[in-house]
Amino acid sequence: MDPTTSEGAPTPPPSFVKLAMRNMVRKGRQSLVHFGLTAFGFIGFILVVAWLGRPTLPQ
Repeated sequence: MDPTTSEGAPTPPPSFVKLAMRNMVRKGRQSLVHFGLTAFGFIGFILVVAWLGRPTLPQ
């Protein structure tokens, strides 16, 4: 009997979310560093766009 089957039914491949979570747990610190850099980059981008698009009020 094939070890990838249980009771004759093939098991579906794991979802992308499950694979990503497993990879994140395995790589621990590196994933947190990348998440932090992404968060700071996104917040910085939003602040720059807000600063460039600020309205000018007449004096």
